[in-house]
Parts: sequence; C-alpha cells; structure tokens
Amino acid sequence: MGKLSGKVAIVTGAARGIGRSYALRLAELGADVGVIDIDLKSYLHFEKEKIGEKYESVVDEIKELGVKSFGVEADISEQDQVQTAINKIVGHLGEVDILVANAGGGSGPISGNAASEMDLEQLETVMKRNLNGTIYSVKAVVPGMKKKGYGKIVTVTSIAGLQSTYKGTYSHYGVTKAAIVSYTKYLAQDLGPYNITVNAIAPGYIGTGRLIEQFEREGVENYTNQTALKRLGTPEDCANVIEFLTTNLSDYVTGTTIHVTGGVVK
Repeated sequence: MGKLSGKVAIVTGAARGIGRSYALRLAELGADVGVIDIDLKSYLHFEKEKIGEKYESVVDEIKELGVKSFGVEADISEQDQVQTAINKIVGHLGEVDILVANAGGGSGPISGNAASEMDLEQLETVMKRNLNGTIYSVKAVVPGMKKKGYGKIVTVTSIAGLQSTYKGTYSHYGVTKAAIVSYTKYLAQDLGPYNITVNAIAPGYIGTGRLIEQFEREGVENYTNQTALKRLGTPEDCANVIEFLTTNLSDYVTGTTIHVTGGVVK
C-alpha cells in the first residue's frame, strides 16, 4: 500500500516536463491519476521530452505502475473545457482528493514584455492560462472535496512570481505567477474549515527537456551561478515537494509557498 492508495489525483499540464513527473510520482505513491493537457502528445515536439515508443502518452506510463489513469485534452484557459475534462475524469476514477494545478506558461521571448511596455494581448493570454486556468481547475474539484471533508490542492507559481528578472522583462508572466501566490493564501483560508489544504510550489531553473535547450543556448552557468547549490533543478526535485504537499506529511501545512529554486540569489 502506497501513501496515496485509494486516492484520486488530477494533474493539469502533465503530458511532459515537470507535470509529467508530478503525475508519475503520485501514481508511484498509489493514487489513480487523471491527466489534463491541451495536447497529450506534446512531448513529441521536444527531443529530450520523448517517452519512448512503448507509450502513447503519460497515461500509459501511469497505468504500467499498477494504478488507474484517464487523460483528457482540454485548453486550461477555457472554463467549460476544464469543467468537462474534470467531469470525465471523475466519471472514470471517482471524486478528486488531490489537485496539482500545474498547467500554464508564458509567451514570447524572455527579453520581451518589459514592465512598462507590456503587450496587453499577451498579458491577457498568459493571465487566462496561468491564473484563470488555476481558478477554473480549483472551482471544478472543490465541491467534491468539501463533500469528502478532505483535499490537497497544490498550485504552481514560479521563481518569476517571487522576484523580477534583471531588466524587468517577461513581466506579463511574472505578475500572473505572483497572483497565484496570493490566490493560494486566500484559498487556504477559505477551505481550511473543510480539511482542505492549499499550498503553492515555486520551481526555479528546472532542467526539463524543453527548458534545457534554452539554458544551453544562453549558457547553463548563467543560471546555475544564481543558485546556492550551483546546479539546475530536476523535475524529480519538484516531484519530491509534491509528494510532501499531497501526503499526510503536510497535514498541518497550508497557505504557504515552497521555493524549489536551489537557493536562488540575486
């Protein structure tokens, strides 16, 4: 019996990268895992994200671990699609005990969107993807958690939501990720009486199959030199924190943000 045997988890944005590592870790702990992503085969677009010809998607990887899994393609920025996707997962796996609201992302180059010159169209897109998508996911699972009198919600912010870039660029992404930190605090107070914990994870420079290409182009040392540990993080480093936040180890932890940054200093 794993720590999460008998539990149902949903991870959004789990087709590849950090989200995939979250989904696999929850499955290893015994949870049945629902996967939501805009493209369940998005790993095919990145050479270092490929999962092997044996599997069609992370859903197949999860099932091989001896638990149930069900995947749905949906745009996290569209509330109707999120609700429909979660309804389908509940229909196949049961009411949700754990939500990792991981889906999100930025747009445009890192050197763009300086705070005083923010592209408002890109801001709206990223706001819907990051903050709105998180809210839509939470609203869809909370009624079932309240009925159970139990729930673990993990939101996903970023180092960009904790501090600015050197020149104040990529601000459209950073402000939406900062908003998730605030939302997490409010949500924890709201849901605490129902025995539902809400915490955020803030990854730093994580060497996913997609991001490692960017780090290598710009010089890995430019990122590792900013950390106390002098290395990039791994998806597994982040999954370790997800394990803590979704098991009984964190039963008295709520409304907080855990930095998984290797001790970034500026």
